Amino acid sequence: MTTDKKRNWKPATQLVHSGTLRSQFGEMSEAIFLTQGYVYPTAEAAEARFKGEEPGFIYSRYANPTVSMFEQRMCALEGAEDARATASGMAAVAAAILCSLKAGDHIVAARAVFGSCRWIVETLAPNYGIEATLVDGRDIANWEKAVRPNTKLFFLESPANPTLEVVDIAAVASLATSIGARLVVDNVFATPLQQRPLELGAHVAVYSATKHIDGQGRCLGGIILSDKEWIDENLHNYFRHTGPSLSPFNAWNLLKGLETLPIRVAQQTRNAARIADFLAGRPEVEQVIYPGRADHPQADIVSKQMKGGSTLICIHLKGGKQAAFAFQNALDIVLISNNLGDAKSLITHPATTTHKNVSDEARAELGIGAGTLRFSAGLEDVDDLLEDIDRALAATR
Repeated sequence: MTTDKKRNWKPATQLVHSGTLRSQFGEMSEAIFLTQGYVYPTAEAAEARFKGEEPGFIYSRYANPTVSMFEQRMCALEGAEDARATASGMAAVAAAILCSLKAGDHIVAARAVFGSCRWIVETLAPNYGIEATLVDGRDIANWEKAVRPNTKLFFLESPANPTLEVVDIAAVASLATSIGARLVVDNVFATPLQQRPLELGAHVAVYSATKHIDGQGRCLGGIILSDKEWIDENLHNYFRHTGPSLSPFNAWNLLKGLETLPIRVAQQTRNAARIADFLAGRPEVEQVIYPGRADHPQADIVSKQMKGGSTLICIHLKGGKQAAFAFQNALDIVLISNNLGDAKSLITHPATTTHKNVSDEARAELGIGAGTLRFSAGLEDVDDLLEDIDRALAATR
């Protein structure tokens, strides 16, 4: 098999060609290797491969040619030394957080994270004797105050789900490095095209590849990217023995998604910016939070660490849950779904979906109100979307 050797390509080229393996048949599209195991020519070859003395695949729970292509292509895009692809975004988050921790260790995490991520930090980790502290991640002083002698890991999302709150990644990464801890950044809202956490000093980047990377509602997937030493020493055995591996078929879908990622994200971002501006001027709307607008609460940090806005908008409607539900139900083009980053425009009510298991007090602290909606801009004609939104806003009055 052959693979590319170039590393100086720009992102759009990397997303079409990097990491490609071709068999003796010279296939144009990446092959799907739907196999559980692999055959060795001799018993000695099997022994050598299990010892790591010769390269090759052993078992598809550990590694698979199609999955490896996806991992290598993401490494080229992210600027990472190594990666492991997982069955879902949450499998990636759980593995990245837990693989290097033990009972008695301490996590500091931003409080503004996806509901399931918060559950891992707040509930699952303490079940195994791992202490956790949630902080308002917007102020680096809060991170500094939370540090303990046993702090081993920091975790954050930026922009965060669903309020698009932004954290200064470089500042938190510098603090983590200074105390010998690791910073894990969930970068799903920005995508690696709008923000590259490893360049900002983060030690680990994770993605739900289900979102923008697939971006067409087809499959689940996730990925963890970092330096090779950390993956070899921390993630490798955890991954190998707990089995959160990505299926080859899903990896193939994600490879196809990567080919069009720059085009889709660019158009979705343009659509989101237009929609955010439109919503900001409407009397039915209490507040719009969008990283591409000057009135974003952390606009200075956005301009420092992001190359563009987001495909997501946080909308606070006047009238609470009743208005939020009326708005969603009146939409024609925009679909009600808790997914995001899709070619289709989607909307969800976090308080009753993605963050329903977060306490009322915690939701209030995060700024998730009864009238809060998370809007994911798709690839439809933006004028059609604006007309749809305008009609739905009328239903809230």
